[in-house]
Amino acid sequence: MSFAMWSLVAGLLLISMALSGTSVRRLPVTAAMFYLLVGVALGPWMGNYFAPDPLLYSTLLERVAELAVLISLFAVGLKLGLPFRDHGWLLPARLAVVSMTLTVGLIAALAMGLMHLSLGAAVLLGAILAPTDPVLASDVQVADVGDRDRLRFSLTGEGGLNDGAAFPFVMLGLGLLGLHDLGQHGWRWMVGDVLWASAGGLAIGGGLGAAIGRLVVYLRSRHQESVGRDEFLALGLIALSYGLAVLVHTAGFLAVFAAGLALQRVKERPGVMESAAVAETLLQNAEAHEALATDGRHASAYMTQEVQGFNEQLERLAEVVVVLLAGAMLAYIHLPPRAGWFLALLFLVVRPLSVSLGLIGARVSRDQRLLISWFGIRGIGSIYYLMFAINHGLSRALAEQIIALTLSAVAVSIVVHGVSVTPLMAFYVRRKRRVAKPVQPLPPAAPP
Repeated sequence: MSFAMWSLVAGLLLISMALSGTSVRRLPVTAAMFYLLVGVALGPWMGNYFAPDPLLYSTLLERVAELAVLISLFAVGLKLGLPFRDHGWLLPARLAVVSMTLTVGLIAALAMGLMHLSLGAAVLLGAILAPTDPVLASDVQVADVGDRDRLRFSLTGEGGLNDGAAFPFVMLGLGLLGLHDLGQHGWRWMVGDVLWASAGGLAIGGGLGAAIGRLVVYLRSRHQESVGRDEFLALGLIALSYGLAVLVHTAGFLAVFAAGLALQRVKERPGVMESAAVAETLLQNAEAHEALATDGRHASAYMTQEVQGFNEQLERLAEVVVVLLAGAMLAYIHLPPRAGWFLALLFLVVRPLSVSLGLIGARVSRDQRLLISWFGIRGIGSIYYLMFAINHGLSRALAEQIIALTLSAVAVSIVVHGVSVTPLMAFYVRRKRRVAKPVQPLPPAAPP
């Protein structure tokens, strides 16, 4: 496809989504469903305008998906404003560690018993499909840093944590296939890929996010320097935390997520832009922007708001690109026998069972537990780990089978979760309001 045709298609797609954004939010569909259909239409199945063969272009596809995951994880970190000491963090932590570990094991057992994969291939498939997606789950994400809803916070936090937490299981699967050194009795995997990678990634990202955030706020509020260019700050912090984490063999995804969390928590002085006068001033002129950016009371909140706004736009663009590619790649899959049963059990049994076991004793309502069990949305993280595994030497036959199961799971997730998210979340909000509504006292009895 020529550059002019690419320009035409991209322009029509982006303008259509900009004009229909409000209408789409009211319908039982998501933007990702539309991107997926456009990808199918442009791919080899229909228009054949581009052909992203996952085996031929696995390196390029890995880089594209990797960039999209990094942007989304940083954006998620910026949204989660709950203090770390709050018990609300236990829910996403249990989902990202306990439930995800159970998910890997259950998928592996299912893949061995139903799809007749080897242990290594089954564990690898489980690791690829286990992480939930923070980008495609935007309709169930927290709305802002002040959102304390347990359902939204749990799903958002889970999506931010488990993209990085899946890395050790991917390396375990590759190791069982003979494509990665696990060490004698697995010691290298446990020490390097699990403990060091996880702790080191969180420490590096958290340290860099806090240090750079404090430096920027200090320069702005005390010296009126380093004002503007917040988009460079966002991209720079993502690149710096990820690059350093990977160079020292830690989890880069966790580092970027932690950097977003730490940056959002930087405060020069207590307080945020709470007054209507401040919000009105913010929109008036460039001088007002600079005044807020350098005001010690608002510098940190202003910085976070500007970085988050830019990053959310990047996140939407990344979603368009990766889901379009996923739709086009569907032409290259050949579903193996019993794949339909595998996908049905993945969404209807594996996710609910792993969530139920992982949240035993947790303080969540029945509605919240059921919706958390359903909204295990698969997406960009799974595509990244799929390409990562292919580039680490999977045989062609095994790669084709895992490609088929992964891409079909992502496509089914985009459709079924996209259709259900609007009515289910509307139902949840109505039920929540009904429960929270105070009971009106009975009128006093009439005198005899």
